Amino acid sequence: MAELKQLARRIFQETISAIDIPEAMQRKLRREGMTLRLPGGAVDLQGFERVRVVAIGKAAHAMVEGLAGLLAGGFLLEGIVAAPTAPENAVPGMKYFRGGHPTPDEQSWKAAEAILELLKECDEKTIVFFLLSGGGSALVELPLDERMTLEDVRQMHRALVTCGASIDAMNTVRKHVSAVKGGRLAVAAGRATKITLAVSDVPVEKESALASGPSLPDPTSIADVRRVIEEFSLRGKLPARLLRWMDEEKMPDTPKEGHASFGNARFSLLLGLEDLFHPAHHAAEAKGFVTRCDNTTDDWPVEKAAEYLLGQLDAERKAHPGQRVAVIADGEVSSPVKGKGIGGRNAAFVLACVKKIAGKNIAVLSAGTDGVDGNSPAAGAVADGETFERGQAIGLNARFMFRESDSYSYFARLGDTIITGPTGNNMRDLRILLAEP
Repeated sequence: MAELKQLARRIFQETISAIDIPEAMQRKLRREGMTLRLPGGAVDLQGFERVRVVAIGKAAHAMVEGLAGLLAGGFLLEGIVAAPTAPENAVPGMKYFRGGHPTPDEQSWKAAEAILELLKECDEKTIVFFLLSGGGSALVELPLDERMTLEDVRQMHRALVTCGASIDAMNTVRKHVSAVKGGRLAVAAGRATKITLAVSDVPVEKESALASGPSLPDPTSIADVRRVIEEFSLRGKLPARLLRWMDEEKMPDTPKEGHASFGNARFSLLLGLEDLFHPAHHAAEAKGFVTRCDNTTDDWPVEKAAEYLLGQLDAERKAHPGQRVAVIADGEVSSPVKGKGIGGRNAAFVLACVKKIAGKNIAVLSAGTDGVDGNSPAAGAVADGETFERGQAIGLNARFMFRESDSYSYFARLGDTIITGPTGNNMRDLRILLAEP
């Protein structure tokens, strides 16, 4: 069975290696003289005197490098980059901030202030490129209510990321509290032409949740904020200042579709669902697996997602007797933090599968394409039909450690964590389920 685990690791690594952001930008964007061609249209660069760049997210460095290469010759870039790591190759004209993740820090706050200052000077002769990728919600932050402190903001983010809410629900709250989210950066650069290029880690048609949608219209309302707070029992966990601001009806709504600032704005998705599924599907089939891609379980509770995907794997085995089969899934599962352990939703998903696959010729891997899983140093974990017995042999209680949100510790003891370090990307989590006849 150990071979299946190794094959799952190889499929994951080959998928990550195949996702090249600068190459994707060169493929999906094309410059012809002073014309920049984007998916669905083109922009004439001739009339602009200034090019400004705001890059936010875990893929910010690669996106800035790709844009700089595309516009090389004749364009002087100036802008702000907020990422969780320092750049290997700093792009001239860019000012870099290493923001906090998963909770904002002083650099996140300073990055937001620098971005607003940059956009304040933008006019009709300015084109602004917003380069957005996952993780941006924490990397850039500044509260709209000036009475809120950095600790208030950090408390809010901690409460949201541990409550089990979907990314869309979490960002509904973040967008209304923030001075830089929910379309407010587009308003700050109101007269400029705005181009948003995205590497997405959010569900299809939920692009306004990416990095909390700083340059996109926000479809959510203050009523939605109240609903999220009640649904996930957040009143006792959020800062008192925030709750008073909302309850006293002083919280303003976010800019919506039709706002004048979005009239001269455009959005293009550079990498999304299909760009993750395609290389994973190819890598699995190249190793002899009849492969099915499934996007059904996005935002599902982790145990429900495990039950469903293992059921799909069993269905594939029955449909293709005598053959290797694979199910590839993406998206984020919901895994509320209930204990004080170390881990994240990816290792939690694999741990939820351990007992179910015991004794079977099956391997399960789940890992984040950004190389990070919750509060652990790993991207995720991998297990096979022998994992449960191996864990018992050294005194590990899979069910107890799942309840304690201690999934990383379980797999670290067994040598079955996935360690990549920051990948410079952040599309979606990837789950790989393999079965031998």
